[in-house]
Amino acid sequence: MSILDEDMYKYPEHLKNELAALPSRPGVYIFHGTSKTMPLYIGKSVNIRSRVMSHFRNKNEAKLLHLTTHIEHIEMAGELGALLIEAQLIKAQKPLFNKRLRHAKQLCSLSIKHSGVEVVYAGDRDFWHEDQLFGLFPNKSSALDALRAVADQQRLCYGVLGLERLIQGRSCFRYTLKRCAGACCGKESLEEHQLRLVKAMESMRVQCWPYDGKVAVEESCETFTQYHIINNWFYLGTVGSLQEAKSINTTADCFDRDGYKILCKPLLSGKFNIIALE
Repeated sequence: MSILDEDMYKYPEHLKNELAALPSRPGVYIFHGTSKTMPLYIGKSVNIRSRVMSHFRNKNEAKLLHLTTHIEHIEMAGELGALLIEAQLIKAQKPLFNKRLRHAKQLCSLSIKHSGVEVVYAGDRDFWHEDQLFGLFPNKSSALDALRAVADQQRLCYGVLGLERLIQGRSCFRYTLKRCAGACCGKESLEEHQLRLVKAMESMRVQCWPYDGKVAVEESCETFTQYHIINNWFYLGTVGSLQEAKSINTTADCFDRDGYKILCKPLLSGKFNIIALE
């Protein structure tokens, strides 16, 4: 029996033909309602058909499904392309039922220098080229919370880190509680304190863009090949040939946190064929 014929799922009559035509391939799907400008929901999957069908089996999504009048899909050559297109569409179209992948208006990071730790903002610095940045945070408060958490785990000094004021000639209060190793009062050198800080933060290091300019990331499936155009961790678009890729002249206007998180590990893993375009 076809899954579309099972009464228990009660697929809407007006969607049955669209559901039947969904491919079992990677890509993005879009649930549309009556609005011509704002979709209801945008999702991605390595198997569009299976993922869309799963929505209709979830009672918690009854409201979304009741409002759906049309389902659109975009096939991609693989999961990387699906992730990139999904993120791009969600930011551009702001679907009603999507709660993530929105722009962080105050995207910031922790900059570790010899002089101390500073919260820096993506709007003021080129995060893709700057060394010694750690973590990507939606706001200053989140960045400082992360720094405090590392300090607590490693017995680092709040005063030396700039998280609280130090009184000259006196140790910090946390030292008396044995929660600080004593960089504030000479029990630990500032150099050793700095080394321990960087080591503890290493897993959060923001990787610099490792190429001279724009690149094409090749992704293929059984039937076609796509090239994802990336510059400075920013997704510029997907094309079907390298000739088309060279015609994309869009530039990255800001550091894209979601693009960075999607692209960093795959591009540095060596699993993809990456072609320099500049």
